[in-house]
Amino acid sequence: MQAASRESYRVGAERLDAYVRGTEPSAVASTADDILSVAAVLRREPRLRRALSDPARSGADRSGLLGDMLRGRIGADALDLVATLVSGRWSAPSELLDGVERLGVEALLASADLAGELGEVEDELFRFGQVAGGSADLSNALSDPMAPIERRAGLAGQLLSGKARPVTVRLVEAALAGFGGRSFSGALTRLVELAADRRDRQVAYVTVAAPLTEEEERRLGARLTEMYGREVSVKQTVDPDVLGGARVQVGSDLYDGTVLRRLNETRNALAKR
Repeated sequence: MQAASRESYRVGAERLDAYVRGTEPSAVASTADDILSVAAVLRREPRLRRALSDPARSGADRSGLLGDMLRGRIGADALDLVATLVSGRWSAPSELLDGVERLGVEALLASADLAGELGEVEDELFRFGQVAGGSADLSNALSDPMAPIERRAGLAGQLLSGKARPVTVRLVEAALAGFGGRSFSGALTRLVELAADRRDRQVAYVTVAAPLTEEEERRLGARLTEMYGREVSVKQTVDPDVLGGARVQVGSDLYDGTVLRRLNETRNALAKR
């Protein structure tokens, strides 16, 4: 987002934080669903996105237009939160869509946090990403932009039935819709990171040839926490192709101590002789 859009989103996020305090988790989750339903309408209706972000209109005019369209169709709390966003200045219509979508996701994460389930939601999102990425057929079925979102959401719902919390299922649906303009896998990764961030943690993606023991994972997490000055949430991926060692990615930092990397370096060095 550009500066004007970031400021408008910040105001909306602060309004959300104030709303969340003292509100029941189920009510926050319902409000989140309403906000995401508005995002879905904005995604389908480019003319509406332009009208609600038109700098030639006053903020009051734009929020009034929103109210005329949606009053009685979504909850009052959701309408108030989206109206707060719409009344701000947006650098582009697409950034308004991103802001509404992000606010809905943050509301879902807040509802899980209030219910004491945010850590579990974070883990469920990561595990589902691994399941989807582990099968080319499944990944293609979930990522196919030509397939109706309802069909792909139905498939994801079947896979997650009885295995994930309702908030996780709803977040997966947001990822299928292309949260933030990302691919399905990219959106899932971003959602994992947002969940961790709400718990004031950073995510470390660790690739190993064989699963780490609980003690090894604890030690690694402690070491990374010491390095980054913030609690680190370790997410393991097992890939026998790395042969041994570990590859660790935290944000843009990559630490590759795998046997595969060393073999590739040796092969490249020999090829240059």
